[in-house]
Amino acid sequence: MIPMVDLKVQYHALKDEIDGGILTALENTQFILGPNVTALEQETAAYLGVKHAIACASGTDALHLALAAAGVGPGDEVITTPFTFIATAEAICDVGATPVFVDIDPKSFNIDPACIEAAITPRTKAVLPVHLFGQPADLRAIAEICTRRGLLLLEDCAQSFGASIDGVMTGAWGLFGCFSFFPSKNLGCYGDGGLITTNDDAMAEQVKMLRNHGSKVRYHHDVIGYNSRLDELQAVILRVKLKHMDAFTAGRRRVAHLYSTLLAGSVLTPPCEDGIGLHVYHQYTTLTARRDAVMEALSKAQIASAIYYPIPLHQQNVFSADCAGLRLPVTEDVAARCLSLPVFPEMTDDQVRQVVEVVKSVC
Repeated sequence: MIPMVDLKVQYHALKDEIDGGILTALENTQFILGPNVTALEQETAAYLGVKHAIACASGTDALHLALAAAGVGPGDEVITTPFTFIATAEAICDVGATPVFVDIDPKSFNIDPACIEAAITPRTKAVLPVHLFGQPADLRAIAEICTRRGLLLLEDCAQSFGASIDGVMTGAWGLFGCFSFFPSKNLGCYGDGGLITTNDDAMAEQVKMLRNHGSKVRYHHDVIGYNSRLDELQAVILRVKLKHMDAFTAGRRRVAHLYSTLLAGSVLTPPCEDGIGLHVYHQYTTLTARRDAVMEALSKAQIASAIYYPIPLHQQNVFSADCAGLRLPVTEDVAARCLSLPVFPEMTDDQVRQVVEVVKSVC
């Protein structure tokens, strides 16, 4: 059996350090906004090269809090990609704004900067690109558009912890970067968790207040806020894993590059490293016209595979009224042919070869 991601093998490799840290935290009994959360915020800020990193309860909350702190709300439009998990658009809707979906680049699967420009209206407040599957979006082009048109740039970095462009990490380009620590992410905890990054001091204070019931001082509430705080035990786990982040990234890239070499001439088209930035391969996502046949063969061999994402957001029932008649041909084509193979830092070369052997049997 080869899973999409093997969290058990990673836990066993770090077990002593994780277990010891959790036991110490239990003895300290500071479970909400405790010392490990503070240390994690400092350590992730240093790793990502930003002034502020604020932990919260989930990646979805990170998006929601960032949009709220930025002043995005009713009447505003936010341009984003339809080829992503629904949390990206969900957070836009949760603050009362409207997601505007534009097409994607056929190679990177990220939002196409050329399509952003054409979608800007007087109601456009922000652009929210997603660094999908660990491939950074073209932030050089997107940031230029935002600066020239006076728009906010917020980054959905849920799948891109450790990715960079020109040596600058994702999450350090826009007003906010929003990260997820869902267990299967490149840096994942053992529950839900999220992080918001910013270089703006005032925005950092606003997010800290919003995540904690609108309060800067205990029992003094300046705005209506939320309860979105990362717990101390998850912070312990993340601090241990953060020390190994570079090794995790190197492991994912090793697996991905071996796949791409061995899959040459097969029914799968490997993902493209577009040269814009460092791809960290949260997913190894291919394209194929034989998706059902490949998935069936892999399943028979007890090898996992997955489709991220089979239904683009503009075709989801929840957006059917707003997106009636909207056609995004590249997105729709990619969604119909995409297939993700197992990828995790501890995956062995032999496991990669097993997967490829099954794929190549489909001809």
